[in-house]
Amino acid sequence: MVDETRVHSARRYNYWLGGKDNFAVDRESGDQIAAAFPTIRTTAVENRGFLRRAVTFLAGEAGIRQFLDIGTGLPTANNTHEVAQRIAPDARVVYVDNDPMVLSHARALLTSTPEGRTAYLEADLRDPDKILADPALHEILDLGRPVALMLIAVLHFVEGTDNARHIVRTLLDALPSGSYLVLSNGTSDFADAETRARFDALAKQGRLDAHPRTADEVRSFADGLEVVEPGLTVVSEWRAGDESQPRPTPAEVAVYGLVARKP
Repeated sequence: MVDETRVHSARRYNYWLGGKDNFAVDRESGDQIAAAFPTIRTTAVENRGFLRRAVTFLAGEAGIRQFLDIGTGLPTANNTHEVAQRIAPDARVVYVDNDPMVLSHARALLTSTPEGRTAYLEADLRDPDKILADPALHEILDLGRPVALMLIAVLHFVEGTDNARHIVRTLLDALPSGSYLVLSNGTSDFADAETRARFDALAKQGRLDAHPRTADEVRSFADGLEVVEPGLTVVSEWRAGDESQPRPTPAEVAVYGLVARKP
């Protein structure tokens, strides 16, 4: 059941992207964060662009045909399966999110090519064992073959870097050699003192549900993996040579991204 009285990150993200699948409580939260960080809509757009470029690399150059996208969010343009199946029509994608409203829009996530497959699971990143045990996942994905684990703008909603690292490791341990990790995570590394103060005020008021991380903390999620060039960057700069110029500054985006291969 959709709770219209509680903020949900997927709906708030939808609001920042200009969507209509959100409630007053999501818009209020989104506006409060935008007041503290005025370029948040740029962040949302650039994070989405990173997903598109990462999936393009994986389905093309890396030859990946299976994707596990956790923290899917509400459907919009260039969803993972749309990007992947334009390159590889036989690509298979399993989406996972914990917002019932995403489930109500899941048909838009399930418009697979005839050659490929898509599925949607209502589950929470914080319970990776439940995700991995779901029969619907195994109906679509063969975990004996490489899988791209997509954690786009979702890990920063997990409190505690050690806890988040354990979740990532649990998921990766279930995937074979040749699989990939794709993640993005907010950061305050580029924030000035005034911006930090505004975010600290929101946190003290209980109005901030995200946990920014340093470059070293984000990089630690890929420990033991082979990080793909150009390595850890702000998402707006990851293989963005064909994007419109000039690019936003790191301070305007404030989200790190990386892609890494499991050896």
